[in-house]
Amino acid sequence: MANERVAEAAQFGSDRNEGAPEMSDEAENSPMTRASVARIQARPSAQVLVIGGGINGIATFRDLALQGVDVILVERGDYASGASSASSHMIHGGVRYLENGEFRLVRESVQERNGLLRIAPHYVKPLQTTIPIFTTFSGVLSAPLRFLTHKQGKPKERGAFLIKIGLTAYDSFSRDGGAVPRHRFRGRRASLREWPALNPSIKYTATYYDASVHEPERLALDVVKDGLATGDRARSANYLEAVAVADDGVVLRDAVTGERFTVSADVVVNTSGPWTDLTNIRLGVDSTFMGGTKGSHIVLDNPALFEALDGRELFFENDDGRIVLIYPLNGRVMVGTTDLEADVSQPVVATEEEVDYFFDLVSHVFPQIPVEREQIVYRFSGVRPLPRHEDMAPGFVSRDYRIVPGTIPGLPGSRLISLVGGKWTTFRALSEQLSSDVLAMLGMKRTVNTAALSIGGGKDFPKSEADRAAWVTAHSSRVEPAIVARLLTRYGTRAASVIEAIGDQPLVPLDNDPHFTAPEIAYFADHEEVVHLIDVVLRRTNIAFMGAVTLPLLREVATILAPRLGWSADDVDREVADTVTELRTLHGVVLEGTTTTGGAHST
Repeated sequence: MANERVAEAAQFGSDRNEGAPEMSDEAENSPMTRASVARIQARPSAQVLVIGGGINGIATFRDLALQGVDVILVERGDYASGASSASSHMIHGGVRYLENGEFRLVRESVQERNGLLRIAPHYVKPLQTTIPIFTTFSGVLSAPLRFLTHKQGKPKERGAFLIKIGLTAYDSFSRDGGAVPRHRFRGRRASLREWPALNPSIKYTATYYDASVHEPERLALDVVKDGLATGDRARSANYLEAVAVADDGVVLRDAVTGERFTVSADVVVNTSGPWTDLTNIRLGVDSTFMGGTKGSHIVLDNPALFEALDGRELFFENDDGRIVLIYPLNGRVMVGTTDLEADVSQPVVATEEEVDYFFDLVSHVFPQIPVEREQIVYRFSGVRPLPRHEDMAPGFVSRDYRIVPGTIPGLPGSRLISLVGGKWTTFRALSEQLSSDVLAMLGMKRTVNTAALSIGGGKDFPKSEADRAAWVTAHSSRVEPAIVARLLTRYGTRAASVIEAIGDQPLVPLDNDPHFTAPEIAYFADHEEVVHLIDVVLRRTNIAFMGAVTLPLLREVATILAPRLGWSADDVDREVADTVTELRTLHGVVLEGTTTTGGAHST
């Protein structure tokens, strides 16, 4: 089945890089309808149908639900499994967008960064970022030309003078309360004292602050839950795809059972990201809005490199003009990203050429720290939802978004809105704008402002160590404090509902991963719309990202999920084999005890 997932992506890009999973014969014949799908079938009409469950579609669903709109969200794969799953794990203002003249986007991005630090503090944290600088005046003459023409021209590294101007301008956008400190420069001697492993040929370093999101997929899931918590008027389902238009609405197909049914809506919102045009084609609309570029990352288990970074991201321009990052994350080091033209109809993977590129740039900054392929524990790649850009260099394609109204030829009673662009940092502001346009179409007014509204487990999240200790103590009547503290870190204050759902079940660590317990895995199945084993490995947890997947762990997790998801012994085998194949094919993870050409086998 995992091979079919990849093959299907070539036929239709879907909202996952790898394409939605094709169903097995057993699933095709299964009579079971998931509860999330049944809720939509029970009332197959709504004011708004949102197609695409990446972060922007999810946030639009939440915003509309908070305004009291009758809204349905459908996602062809799992939530946040397409472009949203391939991010650089940053919430940032985009200092480099200043050179593109995108001042509106930078201002909004910085404001949203500061806002997310306040409303999603359980997942969004300040990130100290340092730029190593090797020249003083390089790029001064070429920068104005790049700004005016948006042509890359001959790559020219930006020197300290240009970077100083850019960061001063960047700081000027952070005037709404000083959520992060202003930038500072250091000379060569001071820089090498602080980072002794840096390339000794540097002349300066510049340090500023942005923010990181360590588990973006869990933040996205929090946003979904916020929408669903508003009441029965908000309904959503993953693995439910829009496939066609019928006389009375949009035809949806359950990717698990193969069942088809029709949903009608006054407004259809297409938030399919890079696949917006392909979704429009299925709606009978011929659009040519999109022209995304591919971005890849690798994750390294390299203790020396992790220690050298000292908790800070390095962010700089390579000598080919691309912006790259080296980023300590959960005990690992993430290196990215590329910016290459991509065919959205094909699955994308991080290639060996890109790995070589990453290794070269690491050695440029840390020449004494070796990096090897054996240290790569995970790799991932995605297509950015950028607008069509013809011959414009990828680095200069706008990262801003626009909202395009339209109609659906087969549904004269429905209106269409297509989202072009969008990024993680601005998802709240984007959804507010998109929802406001929808509300205007419906003749409704905004009643809830989301700018200061906490997201999910960010509500009442403890701000100090004392507050954290008090929260842990208050929730430790049934669960030992160490586990409560871990759950608080993992889920924010939603950990309270996890503890409540677990009840009196013993929280014994998994045999193959002591960081998780069997009741937690069961919680994902019962409360988080898990459909496949890969959903748990990639998106409900960071097990794969950390390089912690083993064949025994996959089987242990699948066995816990089985009774809750109605899996037979054959289904468990199939889920394990499919997950092994998907991890190998799309993420470069080859597990001990498996072949390199098939699914899971014993050695």
